[in-house]
Amino acid sequence: MTSTAADDLRTSVIGAWKLQSYEGRSIDGSNVTYPLGVDAEGIIMYTADGYMSAQLMRSGRSRSSLDDAHPDGQDGQDELAAAASGYLSYSGPYTVVGDNLIAHHVLVSLLPNWIGGTQYRSARIDGSFLELRPPEPILIHGERRNARLVWRRA
Repeated sequence: MTSTAADDLRTSVIGAWKLQSYEGRSIDGSNVTYPLGVDAEGIIMYTADGYMSAQLMRSGRSRSSLDDAHPDGQDGQDELAAAASGYLSYSGPYTVVGDNLIAHHVLVSLLPNWIGGTQYRSARIDGSFLELRPPEPILIHGERRNARLVWRRA
């Protein structure tokens, strides 16, 4: 039995990857922004049994005065909101669709609107690098942009 490009991609993505860059480009490609800064950090992991988890954050976020993971009161909620504004995370099962499309089926997410949905990513592996792009423009800072995330095998 010969393997398909989808089989090869499914096998190749398994493991942990560290974020190298996350950029958003205007639709015409003329303007590049870095939604979590030029030095954003992150990890995405794909398991052999079909689960994924992605964590991305703005580098150098301010330390919080909180040690309580679930604080009461407005001050605590404000600090948590500030911390979340520089962070993105989601996890769930994944499937490979066709030769270069990965479907992330979101079970848990910092963004409640993503829960129960599917985040599609066009994928390309080149040596120890994985490039993921939403196949359609996404909203970044209120504007539809083409996103590109480059990961290096950890």
